[in-house]
Parts: sequence; C-alpha cells; structure tokens
Amino acid sequence: MSMKHEITDGLNEEYYQINPDILGSFNKFRPPLNLYRFDENVARIIPYYKVGGRLSNEQIEELAELTKEGIIFVSRDDHPVYVKHISYQLDLVLVDKNLKEREIGDIFTQALTRRCKEFFEQPVPIVFDKLWTDMMVLTEYLFNDIHRSRALARRLNKEYSLETHAVNTGFFGLALYGAMRKRDFEEGGVKRKMFDRMTAGLFLHDLGMTKVPSFILQKSKPLTGEERAKVNQHPMLGYQMLAKLDLKYPEVEECVVGHHERVTGNGYPQKKSGDTMGYFGKLCGLADSFCAMTSKRPFRGDPMTAEEAANKLLMDKGYDPTMTGMLRKLVTDLKLK
Repeated sequence: MSMKHEITDGLNEEYYQINPDILGSFNKFRPPLNLYRFDENVARIIPYYKVGGRLSNEQIEELAELTKEGIIFVSRDDHPVYVKHISYQLDLVLVDKNLKEREIGDIFTQALTRRCKEFFEQPVPIVFDKLWTDMMVLTEYLFNDIHRSRALARRLNKEYSLETHAVNTGFFGLALYGAMRKRDFEEGGVKRKMFDRMTAGLFLHDLGMTKVPSFILQKSKPLTGEERAKVNQHPMLGYQMLAKLDLKYPEVEECVVGHHERVTGNGYPQKKSGDTMGYFGKLCGLADSFCAMTSKRPFRGDPMTAEEAANKLLMDKGYDPTMTGMLRKLVTDLKLK
C-alpha cells in the first residue's frame, strides 16, 4: 500500500495498518475491534472507533477512504481478536502486509487446528473441502518463501489431540522439508502441485485414527494387545478413506500409509524397509514421531524436550539418517524447547 502521509517510525511495534481488504471483511457498522487514526498534525495515533459503537453511513465512507490512505491502524493489544477474525477468512493473510510472521503463525495455527478438528469429527468431502482450502492458503504463503515455515515450527502445541498433532506434524514436517530442500526452492526445483499434496499428506497422516474408538485414544493406561492392534490398523483405514475424499495422490498415500514404516523393516503395516520406502513416508514418519515424543499424551509420562527427542531420533536406525541429522540441526537453529 502506498503511503500518502508521513508515519512516525516505531508505530508498528504497537499498531499495524489495516488493509482495505481486511476492513471489508468486518461488519460494516460494527467492526469487531478498536480502530485508530494517525493524526499528522500531532504525529500521533488517536482513537477513531471503539468496540460497542456503531458507525454511521458517513463514517463508513470516511473510514474506507482513510484506510486506503494508510492511516487507519489496529492495536497489537487486540491481536487475539484480529487472529480469530482472520482465521475464519484465512486467505486474508495473503493480502495483509502489515502482519509479522509470528502473528501470521498464530492465525494459521488457530485456523488449521479448528478446521482439522471439524474434519476429524466429520471426515466427509464437504467438510474436507474447507480444510483443503485453508491448507492451500498455507502452501501459497510458504511456497513463495519456505523460510516462513520456521516461524510455524516454533508454534508446536504441547497438548495432544488428534487435531493438534495433525497441525504440529504439518508445521514441523514442512519446516523440515524446507530445510532439506532449501536450494531446490531457491532454484525453482520444487513443483507446486507436489508441495500441495505433500502438505495435505502431513496434515492427514493420522486420518485413519478417526475410525479408532475414542475410548482407546483417550485411555490413560497402557493399551492392551487388542487395543494396540486396532490402533495399528489406522494407516490402512486412512488409505481406504482417501478414495472417498478424491485424494489418491502418491504424496498423500505415502504419508498416510507409510508414516509408521521404518528403514530397518520393523515398522507397519507393510513392513517396508530401506529404498522400498517412499521419501514422503520417511519425512512424515519422522515428523510424526518427533511431535508425538514432545507432546503430552494420556498414556505416557512427561513429554521429552525437543532436544531430547531429536537426539533419540538421531540414534534410532529406523529413520533416515540424513533426515534425522537435519531434524537435529533444525531443533538447534530454532532453539526449540
């Protein structure tokens, strides 16, 4: 947005300009958060609208014009309200250039966690379409600058649920992939469709868990042999569900079916090993394990720290050594706790 007024340096630490597209997404008469105007006469931000009030038709027109001029602001204190609003219209993050990466990370986290929860509760095409739309906003955001995935990887939720684990694995898997393929992104060697499908696979890898009885998933004691057998069916259950969602892509299938396979051949369900395992299955399996080890789960003790989990995976021969080495480096670089 071109600026027509001289804005004092440092205001972006407390306020950020609101984009006309964002403003247009608000209730026209009753915006959901306080708005501020830059007064060039005193070079200060002053209140313009307070939540609970109602704008007149004249004020609506004036507000639209002032927003185009770049002098309407939102307080960063109202960031939680802003996050919630945009998380329901996620594509707006692509047009608002005033948000910081960590703020965009908050928006993606809230939006995708909610979408995943809705879908896992009702895994049917009409609900999946909404999740797919939001995942494609994420891939659009990251494909233009894969380095942004690092901010998302810093937002892993320590409390386990099917939806938080999906988002954790998606975010961390994308950051890990970005670290390993950094040069390919820079040289244009990563294909967008492949990236889209891999992203879907990372988020949907535990799709089959929706068919496992909830009492097993929520059990606080160790699983019985029979219960463990039901859990171990989830990769193939997920594979069967992909056809109904029209997601029969290799990248998605590898994540869903292969995330519990191991290089040593000791995994499941197909006992694949070494080069017979697909790249995306290896990637997803590593991200899945790391996120599981660092989250609090009902049937386990205290979660590991990121460093402890990375070190343990580095020593585990069941994972690709190149990937575990990069995971260890990523944990160190991001200073994950």
